[in-house]
Amino acid sequence: MPTVFIPPSLRRLTEGVDRIELSATTVREIVSALEEKFPGIRQRLCDGDHLRPGLAVAVDSRISDLGLLQRVEANSEVHFVSAVGGG
Repeated sequence: MPTVFIPPSLRRLTEGVDRIELSATTVREIVSALEEKFPGIRQRLCDGDHLRPGLAVAVDSRISDLGLLQRVEANSEVHFVSAVGGG
């Protein structure tokens, strides 16, 4: 099962849980499973059918351009991170 790392800013919703293994094949399924376990977390991660502005998802150390559609493997590591811009 993919391992999802919970950012410090959301751990209040997870009662301090910093990582969790969830059965999922996409980031969308991960968000749904997180919401089932920790009600309210979806609204902190998503804006409608997309990740919130300023938030990115990294799967296996790669920032995804696919957002919620990004596929995950059974041994994937998933991190929700603040998007960093620059120029």
